[in-house]
Amino acid sequence: MKNRKQKYKLVFTILLIWFFGHIAYITIDGLTNNKKNVDIAVILGNKVNEDGTLSVRLEKRLECGLNLYQNGQVKKIFVSGGLGKEGFYEGDKMKEYLIKKNVPDSLIIVDNYGNNTLATVNNTIKVKDSLNFKSIIAVSQYFHLTRTKMLFKKQGFKNISSASPKYFELRDFYSLFREFVAYYVG
Repeated sequence: MKNRKQKYKLVFTILLIWFFGHIAYITIDGLTNNKKNVDIAVILGNKVNEDGTLSVRLEKRLECGLNLYQNGQVKKIFVSGGLGKEGFYEGDKMKEYLIKKNVPDSLIIVDNYGNNTLATVNNTIKVKDSLNFKSIIAVSQYFHLTRTKMLFKKQGFKNISSASPKYFELRDFYSLFREFVAYYVG
């Protein structure tokens, strides 16, 4: 009986080390913003409020992407999100925000079918040839970027980097756990 308890304890300890190691890695990776120039920023969507305003989280992602554009690090911006339960297409609302911040309409590509991270990655890859880009910077919350980059690499797109807004909230603890699971599940 004692031997069995020791085995469970060892397995539990290994799982805890794996979990916290992964969380540390995705946190450091997600907070390490790329400073090089790339062809296009891919800003992943998030909640639009019931009144049509952007959630703070989404607005911070857009500010981050806007800074990349204003600093000359990206030539175009790809905004991707789905139709939220609030009744708004995230991509359209993201484009509206960027246009109000003086980004030319012609430099914003909208994907309103990016209902999840994998859909955004697939939809981005589908337009790669028509938009003629060879490098991407993914923009999302820090905890989301390691998995996003992994999904791009699984699709054969290797020239992917990332940037995240300096925005944190209590919900990040849940999101870190969710991203740990999602990284291995799909």
